[in-house]
Amino acid sequence: MTQIGKIGRVMVPVSDQDAGIAFYSKQLGFTVVADVPFGEGDRWVEVAPPGGGTSIALVPPQGDYEPGRMTGIALESSDPKADHAELKERGVDVDDELWGGDGMVPLGFFLRDHEGNQLMVVETPTAG
Repeated sequence: MTQIGKIGRVMVPVSDQDAGIAFYSKQLGFTVVADVPFGEGDRWVEVAPPGGGTSIALVPPQGDYEPGRMTGIALESSDPKADHAELKERGVDVDDELWGGDGMVPLGFFLRDHEGNQLMVVETPTAG
């Protein structure tokens, strides 16, 4: 078996890493966990939620991997309803309505970052 133990980071393409840092830190409250030179004049930038866990690497576009895509990232929240209202008030592009919360599908919504990359915010599962 492999020695893989966790998902360390996921990559999201952004054309402007500084704008990405601003969005994820100021709008979502994430922390910059890496911003270092990488390769030939590039930067490696990672942001992570305040509670830690898997980080998001904000990487330059390459080939078909362009900004404005569904990321497949689901961010967990203990209160998606409050987060939806707060993000909407801050001017973040969020769905008009929340979905789920019916006992079968957890409460959640989608948001788009500064470049149109789509992420999901979903209610933290309860132990049961």
